Amino acid sequence: MAEQYGIAGGTAREISASVESRVADGTLRPGSSLPPVRRLAEELGVSAGTVASAYKELRGRGVVVTLGRGGTVVASVPAVTSRRPPRVPTGLRDLAGGHPDPACLPVLSPPARVAPVPGSHRASPRLAALEDAARDWFARDGVPTGSVTFAHGALDCIGRLLSTELRPGDSVAVEDPGFHHLLDLVPALGLRMLPVAVDDEGIRPEALRTALRTGTKALVCSPRGQSPFGGRFTPARRDELLAVLREFPDVLVVEDDHNAEIAGAEAVTLVSGGLPRWAQVRTVSKHLGIDLRWAALACDPATLARHDGRLLLTSGWVSHILQATVEDLLTDRSVTRLVAEAARTYAARREALCAALGEHGIAAHGVSGLNVWVPVRDESAVVNGLRTRGWWTAAGTRFRIATPPGVRVTTATLTPAEASVLARDFAEILVDSQAVYGG
Repeated sequence: MAEQYGIAGGTAREISASVESRVADGTLRPGSSLPPVRRLAEELGVSAGTVASAYKELRGRGVVVTLGRGGTVVASVPAVTSRRPPRVPTGLRDLAGGHPDPACLPVLSPPARVAPVPGSHRASPRLAALEDAARDWFARDGVPTGSVTFAHGALDCIGRLLSTELRPGDSVAVEDPGFHHLLDLVPALGLRMLPVAVDDEGIRPEALRTALRTGTKALVCSPRGQSPFGGRFTPARRDELLAVLREFPDVLVVEDDHNAEIAGAEAVTLVSGGLPRWAQVRTVSKHLGIDLRWAALACDPATLARHDGRLLLTSGWVSHILQATVEDLLTDRSVTRLVAEAARTYAARREALCAALGEHGIAAHGVSGLNVWVPVRDESAVVNGLRTRGWWTAAGTRFRIATPPGVRVTTATLTPAEASVLARDFAEILVDSQAVYGG
């Protein structure tokens, strides 16, 4: 059995490392069963306690899960793998990346001169001018600004929040379908994911209540521009969700509003609803530049203290050169006008594809953000079919946990004329794939 799976080692650390290597190289795939503890111990010539310790370490790292009588199996999204998209083939129109249109971004202008720093910035990690700009940004949309800090991007911030608030084995409620990098991050922290279904108005209240009743410690969600589905909170849905969350006051609610400026939807947030534990993260990479790895965080005081305490122990602070660059952009009126025009452009392109697909009777979701989600029966058939016609789209498998199949199309650079052609190709490919299935 050990030879069959390539598991080796004489210590718990060696055995766990061997299993991780087999998962990383694909020998052990998601859902694969590991040998029972005593059987593997006998084959490796070690004690059962050694193997049990190895399995415990793997569970803590999110590589495997234990299913009771079902034994120990490789996690559906093990922490040693990644949902990174494949490289775009030469000659194809890239509609898979989720990136903004470079033509809609301002030219970055870092400070021309930077004086040497006497010591470090640990005592004053945030530039006052940028902190003021960040407070204004949050306050504009009704987000409380009593506690504001910075991080190196949304995932950096969310990862730090989850790692300081939760312990390995705790569960996190995540959107399904959801942001693929977050779906990689959660198990990498040794946490369990509980999928919460979404629709055009965001996460569904009953699905959230079901997740919270299992003892979920945190919820990560997007109030608008949700990737990949494009949902956004409406006032009615926000109120329904707040009613659910008030039944579970110890749950940390983290909103990822990374598309704030170009989502094409009004700000409707949970964090303005008086929750005891909350945080909202905003980034500028989608509307100011993908190389600006900076995020602003508004949160309750306890969450701020824990986040900043961990930040000071690791990277210490966000580069002041980066902060100065972001502050200039946030306060530049010409940049503000450019971003407003970009938001209108993205909305028009997204709506054009949804309308074109609708003309062919194809249901699609994309009421905000940079993407359109199209439910399909067979992701591979559709993605490969579109590839033969020059389109490169994203199979939904890396975005979903329990959600039915779909294809994500990034519309950020897709012109209305191209949308008509893509919709026609999409319709023809769906007909072909249905014929394969027998109608």
